[in-house]
Amino acid sequence: MNLRKDNLDGLAVGMLLVCCMFWGLQQVLVKAIVLEVAPLFQASLRCIGASVLLLIWCRVRGVRLFERDGSHWAGLLAGGLFAAEFACIYLGLLHTSASRLTVFLYTAPFWVAALVPLFVKSERLSPMQWLGLACAFVAVAFAMREGMGAHTGEGLTGDLLGLAAGALWGLTTVCIRANNLTRVSPEKLLFYQIGTTALTLPWLSFALGESWSFDWSPMAWGSVLAQTVVGAFASYLAWMWMLGRYPATKISVFVFLTPLFALLFGTLMLGEAASPTLLAALGLVVIGIVLVNRKPTQAL
Repeated sequence: MNLRKDNLDGLAVGMLLVCCMFWGLQQVLVKAIVLEVAPLFQASLRCIGASVLLLIWCRVRGVRLFERDGSHWAGLLAGGLFAAEFACIYLGLLHTSASRLTVFLYTAPFWVAALVPLFVKSERLSPMQWLGLACAFVAVAFAMREGMGAHTGEGLTGDLLGLAAGALWGLTTVCIRANNLTRVSPEKLLFYQIGTTALTLPWLSFALGESWSFDWSPMAWGSVLAQTVVGAFASYLAWMWMLGRYPATKISVFVFLTPLFALLFGTLMLGEAASPTLLAALGLVVIGIVLVNRKPTQAL
């Protein structure tokens, strides 16, 4: 039975909105404690914890993670790309602001739109859909142009790490679709990624001399807990499920909402004013999403 759909339905849109809202908050959570909890230490803990939660989830639901199904090498490749992406994100936040890094991180949909159709012809975008993708990215860059600060050499390092993270995120999605990894369960697909990250990033953290102290503030404990349970476990499991049922090019454009949600959280949590620029950018992202997800006109 083919469960894949050519267009997004209400369930997919709702799940994507919830995921993007949390991912917008998550960037703030990571940056808020990066001086207290070392970046790769954070990334290691969230994936180790999420792997444990996923194993429990699979045991309760009877999902098999270790049966042979021919997905081993492609799964490990996706896992390696995923681990490298998060190493770049967390290290990049040491060198630049969350807003600057986010602009470069969310170039990922362009990689998906450009490369996935080479392997999956049904996901090729029309010129109008490419216009929608461009509208969404321009809106994000426009909304974040203020307050980015001077472009220094240190900031350039963060920018490059953010750009690399965006490419790696896009390539992870390309790897999943090109190798038809969506044929395995969402749980197994996620386990390849967070499991590989949980095994590799601690060693990189040790190599960089990061402190593994647990003498944290309540804020730090809450941040790591949220990143683990909601971020690396629940939201990523939902994302893997959607990749198996909906076009990757169409769901990927929704991630442009994430940095705008981050700005909105700044308005709600920090009392910052919702500027006309932010509201205009949000509207332009919505237009971009509509253009990418519009159904093709049927010939008469």
